Amino acid sequence: MAEGQRPQPLRAIWLIPLAVSAAPPYIDGMLRNSRFNPTGGIMDFWTQFRKPTPHRWPILLASALPCLLLLWWATEEEYRIAPGSPTIVYITSFAADQTDEEIIAGNAARQKIADQRKAEREALAARKRAIYRDLGKATGVDVPEEEEVIAAREAEEAEAADGSSTNSETADEE
Repeated sequence: MAEGQRPQPLRAIWLIPLAVSAAPPYIDGMLRNSRFNPTGGIMDFWTQFRKPTPHRWPILLASALPCLLLLWWATEEEYRIAPGSPTIVYITSFAADQTDEEIIAGNAARQKIADQRKAEREALAARKRAIYRDLGKATGVDVPEEEEVIAAREAEEAEAADGSSTNSETADEE
């Protein structure tokens, strides 16, 4: 330090990074006019903290303690035991000693049950459609003919099938 120069106070050294910035000039103007500029708050804190009050250090510690405890709690990790490897359970649907003929017979029996259930669902749907058609006619609502509804439903299903096949083709190409 040259003769005649006074040492800079701690406040001036500490605030140099806040005052000197490499930002364009319009940013500095925005920060000066912004209510989010921390310089004033830091200066107020430092001015109050410099005063020789008897309880400044305990108050500072009491103020910092909740934040430090929260950070300590959030960053603490504890491992009591290492995680074990997963247990794999295989589900078998056929007996190990089952022959191919038994498997084919079982598949045929299950297919017969599935067909019966499908027929029951279709009969129930047909009955519902008949009830709704009768209800519509009784209340004066214009009920479309069943052939029109079936044609519209088939067109929607065909469109959905075309859309799903188009999506699968594009996925195969990628």
